[in-house]
Amino acid sequence: MAATPMAFVRAIALAYRLRGADPAAALREAGVGRADLLDAQARLTSLPFERLALRAMRELDDEALGWFGRPLPWGSYGMLARASLSAPTLGVALARWCRHHALLTSDVILTLSRDGAVARLALRERAVPGAALPDVAERAVVREFAHISLLRNALGISAWWIDARLPLLTLDLACPEPPHADVYPLLFPGTQLRFGSAHIEASLPSDILHEPIRRDEAALRAMLPQAIRLMVRPYRHDRLLLERARLALRAHPETDAAQLAALLHVSVRTLQRQLASHETCVQALRTRVRQELAEHLLLRTSWPIKRIATEVGFASDKSFLRAFRTWTGMSPTDWRMSQSG
Repeated sequence: MAATPMAFVRAIALAYRLRGADPAAALREAGVGRADLLDAQARLTSLPFERLALRAMRELDDEALGWFGRPLPWGSYGMLARASLSAPTLGVALARWCRHHALLTSDVILTLSRDGAVARLALRERAVPGAALPDVAERAVVREFAHISLLRNALGISAWWIDARLPLLTLDLACPEPPHADVYPLLFPGTQLRFGSAHIEASLPSDILHEPIRRDEAALRAMLPQAIRLMVRPYRHDRLLLERARLALRAHPETDAAQLAALLHVSVRTLQRQLASHETCVQALRTRVRQELAEHLLLRTSWPIKRIATEVGFASDKSFLRAFRTWTGMSPTDWRMSQSG
């Protein structure tokens, strides 16, 4: 579905003007005509927008796309991501991101604060993005795009660091409600949006800041060529935690939710949230892993049923027999024989 508002495309076209360049070729490649740029209701799908933004960043050598008084050279945000990669938790990594961002530019200041159960990622302007543009409406477009992009950069890399979508509570924006406000719930799903606020900030549960960083240098190198997606699309975590949960359950099939969360170094809430995004839960995943392990042992070994029941995490062979019949409609012995032929 086309969800990127044409106002954001116009902001990129204005970045070319701010840097003394012509956006015509980049817009043609994205399939955007002059009339499209002026249509407040027009939308662009994520892929051509990603390609447009990426081309603009490279051609202008400015990952900030004209927001600041001086360009941020290509690789600036990758450097910030690498500088935070060694942090033990998301809270430390995000605080580093904010601190190091101030080394790139003093035009805006990012801060992370905590107030009890709520953490706040705030943006304070020291110079208005796009201030060099003479037209008020054009300045407003660039300013809105800059605010959204700066917050999504920080939140997107945060989600990637911990491999989980961040549960945003509120998003306060200084801009008045734009004609394309209907796309904001797609960009920030499940978030309470407040336009025309006196401050610019995103709030989220503070307990998410205790989540450990789960990425390494190899993962960073693989991610950076597609890093623009973290700014453009809501984070869809990869299957990292799900596969780790499967492996943990294969080794410890009797594990409950709290024990599994501890093995994976995440909170029970985070574990449940991520499994739910894959339309499963600890109990269903454990049941599936137990069945797969039981079938594997029945096929690959000559072990007696009682030993297999123990290996699969059942307290008795009788409870294993009942479970296996529920899974397959057959007893373990009959299932083994049916597969041998």
